[in-house]
Amino acid sequence: MRQNAEQVIEEVKKVIIGKDEIAKKVFMAILAEGHVLLEDIPGVGKTTLALAFSKVLGLDFNRIQFTPDVVASDVVGFTMYDKNKEDFIFKEGTVMCNLLLADEINRTTSRTQSALLEVMEEKNVTVDGTTYAVPEPFNVIATQNPIGSYGTQLLPQSQMDRFMIKTSIGYPDFDSQVELLKDRQTAQPLEAVSTVMTREDLINMQHEVDQVHIVEEMLKYITSLTEATRNHELIVQGVSPRGALSLSRIAKAHAYVSGREFVVPEDVIAMFVDTCNHRIILSPKAQIKADSAQELLQEILRNVQTPDHDSFVIN
Repeated sequence: MRQNAEQVIEEVKKVIIGKDEIAKKVFMAILAEGHVLLEDIPGVGKTTLALAFSKVLGLDFNRIQFTPDVVASDVVGFTMYDKNKEDFIFKEGTVMCNLLLADEINRTTSRTQSALLEVMEEKNVTVDGTTYAVPEPFNVIATQNPIGSYGTQLLPQSQMDRFMIKTSIGYPDFDSQVELLKDRQTAQPLEAVSTVMTREDLINMQHEVDQVHIVEEMLKYITSLTEATRNHELIVQGVSPRGALSLSRIAKAHAYVSGREFVVPEDVIAMFVDTCNHRIILSPKAQIKADSAQELLQEILRNVQTPDHDSFVIN
């Protein structure tokens, strides 16, 4: 199945030119059954990236454009009375799919944002006292404009913690943008993307990721890193236990995509910043010093001792 993983990345690269690492990170989050928050300015390809993954993976896809007038029932669904059946029936919301694109999630109200909390954590929704499971697999890719953009509302920390990773695509380099412009003169690249997997294939790959071995020494390393965020003088809120669990899961996905059956420190290091940068809150002193979450997390990586090679290699 690892060969399929390589095919997935190759197909997505057809539409997201020059951003191979971003494509890999998003795919690893999907393999780890996690959700992705893409924070970036408009027009860099966030929506295109989500559309590409839905097509390549053969997933049932829904998109909801969040605006101030979107309500919670649009997301999770609602019950209504059917005169013909003489009973109340459930009308599905947009979350009833395999891959949900929550576009500009910070442009809607806090109440609507919170409608995603249950489904992102437990993969079901509760409407009028009845619980409904979402299809398997289920992942959310949310996009967010940078804080400070007109009309945006800050996501509550409880919801930020539900995203396995937060990353950004960023501007393409010069050559990549020239290539992008050439590709879009005569055709839509999404039309050239092929479906290389089925939902069942993805579920099987997710199960294989679960079986990737992670020794206790690596779990101690993850714990040391996350505890360092809780004890740092410039961080007032460190990484939660949910964040530590997310780091261990996506480290296993990183090992899997890298062709290994066990986790090494490089897997943890590669995903530490993207997994933790949205889970910490900086102190006023850090903000005055203009320290960023990414800089402090990189400092922690440098200061926490990396496990010795002999402690994690599987013979």
